[in-house]
Amino acid sequence: MKKKVLAALLCAAMVGTTLAGCGSSGSDSGSDDSAKQTGKKEMDVEGDDVTTLNVWTFIENHQDFYTDMAEKWNEENPDRKVKLVLSNMAYDDMHNKLSLALESGEGAPDVVDIELGKFPAFMTGNIGLKDLTDAIAPYKDNVVQSRLDLYSKDGKCYGLPTHVGTTVAFYNTEALEAAGIDYTTIKTWDDFKEAGIKYHDATGKTFAAAETTAQWTLNLMLAQKGGSYLKEDGSLDVNNDKMVEVLQCMKDMQDAGALATIAGGQPDNEEAYPLFNDGEVAAAIMPFWQTSRYLSYMTDLSGKVAIAAPPVFGDNDAVKTIGGGGTGTAVVASGENADLAADVFAFIKLSDEANVEVWNVLGFDPVNTEVWTQTDITENPDNQYVKYFNTKPFDTLLEVQDGIGLLDCYTDEKMPSINNVFTTQTLNDIFESGVDVKEALDEAQDTLENEFAE
Repeated sequence: MKKKVLAALLCAAMVGTTLAGCGSSGSDSGSDDSAKQTGKKEMDVEGDDVTTLNVWTFIENHQDFYTDMAEKWNEENPDRKVKLVLSNMAYDDMHNKLSLALESGEGAPDVVDIELGKFPAFMTGNIGLKDLTDAIAPYKDNVVQSRLDLYSKDGKCYGLPTHVGTTVAFYNTEALEAAGIDYTTIKTWDDFKEAGIKYHDATGKTFAAAETTAQWTLNLMLAQKGGSYLKEDGSLDVNNDKMVEVLQCMKDMQDAGALATIAGGQPDNEEAYPLFNDGEVAAAIMPFWQTSRYLSYMTDLSGKVAIAAPPVFGDNDAVKTIGGGGTGTAVVASGENADLAADVFAFIKLSDEANVEVWNVLGFDPVNTEVWTQTDITENPDNQYVKYFNTKPFDTLLEVQDGIGLLDCYTDEKMPSINNVFTTQTLNDIFESGVDVKEALDEAQDTLENEFAE
């Protein structure tokens, strides 16, 4: 990827309170402690001089990945062995619990995954996370700088990225072919709309989601139009003309039958996975990390899903895609073993071995884009993701790599509040209640202005 494109990589797609940016496990918030903790994994490490690190995550797949990479760390660093005790929790529960632990100074883990949409909330006041700049230094030359910038403030980096999160289109080719649709002809949003109408008319089923609990499609289209949620001076501007244009385009698709609301409000949700798995929804506009959800939760679609470039508005669009979501792995500054934890997780997230395994194990697009061209890795016929999809996943990444754009607002501290209003009120008003697009956005602007005026 060209350096100028790497420097411009996204400030990532926005997500709501039930969504994880690297993707949620789809778990609902629990009402008690047993519901909050949905899974635990503990390494078995031999030796007397072993340091235990408690790790919190909200993504089940990260547990196995972190464990595998920690074993590699132990092999290469026998004098600094670690034992990871990993707790997987529901998305909101984990972030809320972390906030309380940092505020009280009690009960925090050593290491924690923080979703990109939540990260700005932990960058205010007395930051309780460790500056990871020194730990990152050995790997920095090979890592996309803009992905580090997402988790940085005042020249200090507080989170380790997991992937680029290139937004792509996933198509159930079996379902589309049965309806007489060739997904390879879908190049523009007009093509997408026409295919959606044809599919709905032929099957009575949903082509793609009108998202209410996430902004994957909205943010892609907004970036392609050169839009934002904020003005250049950082002031609120969620009801601007480009936002109205994009959401009206999506609403028109819904009215025509090309989009429909779905259970869970968006494709990355435990309520939505069965809909895709059963062929009730045929297409998804999602970040590349959705590959792992297909493999884990939509097993009946193996061999039936193609990955393609997302639609654009026209041939001359400078922005063809954006990075979507993200998870920054952070170290709690007050932890007794914070320095060791920083070194271990910099290795787990940024080393050459890690970048290969990010693809092999998680199915994500690595932040080291040199891996994208290593066909012995990306096209390995024994790779579980290569086996699952009926196209070569990295062909699409290479196709769009020079058109990866950004929304230049995401690290702003206003974004968590904006995300919350959009995914709990605005998008539901538009796609569920039929409120006029401009009216819904004006209300969102007023709600947010009142919040920040307090």
